Amino acid sequence: PFWTSSQVIEGKGRYTLPTETKYNGTMKDGMFHGKGTLYFPNRSKYVGIWDCGISKEGKYTFADGLEFKDKKWHYCDGYDRRFYTEICSGLKPAGISQLTDLDPPRTIPQGCYDCGDGFYNTTTRVVTDYKLRFLRNADDDEHEWIIRTCRKGWDEITGFKPKQL
Repeated sequence: PFWTSSQVIEGKGRYTLPTETKYNGTMKDGMFHGKGTLYFPNRSKYVGIWDCGISKEGKYTFADGLEFKDKKWHYCDGYDRRFYTEICSGLKPAGISQLTDLDPPRTIPQGCYDCGDGFYNTTTRVVTDYKLRFLRNADDDEHEWIIRTCRKGWDEITGFKPKQL
């Protein structure tokens, strides 16, 4: 069955959250309980066993098939910086860079950053999903992290800068 928000959610079925995340599994007293799978809008998923709304064990799989490991996680670390698609399909020829695991990378709107789950606009301090729907307002810590670490939607000249006399 499909549950709607007006029903008491109990038993096995499918439910779509307001964020478009879909849950397929069992519920008890309106909470995830027992075996269930969350399917996220970005095509990733989490298969888990729940107890009164709390995940007790599970496995997260990214949209590209990469499975997250909480121990001995060596993906894109200091020793091997390849993206998962490069691990599976090989590296591109010299001189052709792969900027993200998504190849070709998505186009970032001018003045925005790609923060992993959507675009961040520094003027409004709003994060939208990739379809430009509101996700959240960024606090000061997230703002600083995005500015420091995320890919920009514009080019900047970097490298050698001569001293001004």
